[in-house]
This record gives sequence, structure tokens and C-alpha cells, in this order.
Amino acid sequence: MAEVIIYSRDFCPFCTRAKALFERLGQSYTEINIQRDQAQEATMLERSGGRKSVPQIFINETHVGGCDDLFALHAAGRLKPMLETL
Repeated sequence: MAEVIIYSRDFCPFCTRAKALFERLGQSYTEINIQRDQAQEATMLERSGGRKSVPQIFINETHVGGCDDLFALHAAGRLKPMLETL
């Protein structure tokens, strides 16, 4: 199963939608809340190429992008194959 990391903030509806999709797909994920751990915000900015919005999602170290990007991958049928690779 793939390693999924989601950088998030409290009360973020886009973060909630992204996490719900992974849960529906049976995919576990690690959530890093940059609001609660602000030191991680610098890591998120570096890994995402400076993107400040949340969520920022990574699958097996590949930057997927945000919630809309995740749902676009899913709609195109490209998300499940990513989740099946290690």
C-alpha cells in the first residue's frame, strides 16, 4: 500500500474532503497539521514548491497537489494505480 501524507489545517473543508476520499478507498494516510505544528509548514512549502494552500498531498513522495488535483486524478482513473504502488 502506498504512503500518503496530507498537510492540513484545522477546519479546512478541502482537507476533510481529501481525507474522506482516501478513507472511502480504504487508504491509510498520515496527517500533518501545520496549524498545530508550525515547524512543519516550512517542510510543506519546500516539498510542494512553495504552495501555501492546504491540503498538500503526497503519495510515495510524489506531490499530487491539493484537493481538486486529487479528485481530478481520481476522476481520470489515475489515483488507484498510484495507491497500489510502493
